[in-house]
Amino acid sequence: MEYWIIFAFASAIFAGLTGILAKIGLKGVDSNLATALRTIVVLGFAWMVVFIIGSQNTIPEISSYTLTFLVLSGLATGASWLCYFRAVQIGQVSKVTPIDKSSTVLTMVLAFIFLSEGISFWMVIGMILMVIGTFLMIQKISSDDETPANRRSWIIFACLAAFFAALTAILGKVGIEGVESNLGTAIRTVVVLGMAWLIVLIQKRHKDIRKIQKKNWNFIILSGIATGLSWMFFFYALQNGPASVVVPIDKLSIVITVIFAFLILHERISKRAVVGLILLTIGTLALLL
Repeated sequence: MEYWIIFAFASAIFAGLTGILAKIGLKGVDSNLATALRTIVVLGFAWMVVFIIGSQNTIPEISSYTLTFLVLSGLATGASWLCYFRAVQIGQVSKVTPIDKSSTVLTMVLAFIFLSEGISFWMVIGMILMVIGTFLMIQKISSDDETPANRRSWIIFACLAAFFAALTAILGKVGIEGVESNLGTAIRTVVVLGMAWLIVLIQKRHKDIRKIQKKNWNFIILSGIATGLSWMFFFYALQNGPASVVVPIDKLSIVITVIFAFLILHERISKRAVVGLILLTIGTLALLL
């Protein structure tokens, strides 16, 4: 087995933990502010790894072409994060995540169009199963903590998160060519941090930092660490393997997220949703054939 496959699965594990930790940490905290704070943790983590391996010495060698795509990928990531964590805050993690992870299908289509990566028969079958599985998982489930407005808005934010996540993978694939993967991740994180804090300052949410409780801080930090680990593994795998395979493996994090949402957050999962999750998993694995 290629090492990049192992890293792709490691990325999925930490990505699955990110959503749960963030959901807990977001209670009573503005989602944009929480995202900005998490990004500080991710940034520190990413640059720490860069200096440990010594790849900061290669910064002068980065071309303007590569840097442009890294910045664009960072902007797409920032937009995806802001939309995702807003959706998680007002909706159920077990319903938001399937939509966010459906970016796999869009990523594969974009990889075929822009990166000239092939699409096999099993990939088509896998994409069809994933679309059906996603549809089953987002069917309405009665929930006491969802208002009618939340039922309408969370799905919009989740769809936007999926769209920007797909752009992140494609732009990131181009951007990390010719640059060490951890350094590429660190540079992208700088862009995400700037974007997140710009929005926080515009909304004047930075004043709410003093109101954040210790419990929220703990989970926001843990979520940031999980995200940092997920990113490092993901972009290493993306640099060494095809985007059309790495992204589907990474999206298996949905299984971890849904299981923990049920066990820790006590979110109810219908039989229809379970069938949808199974189809999503089978569809994802089919992409690897």
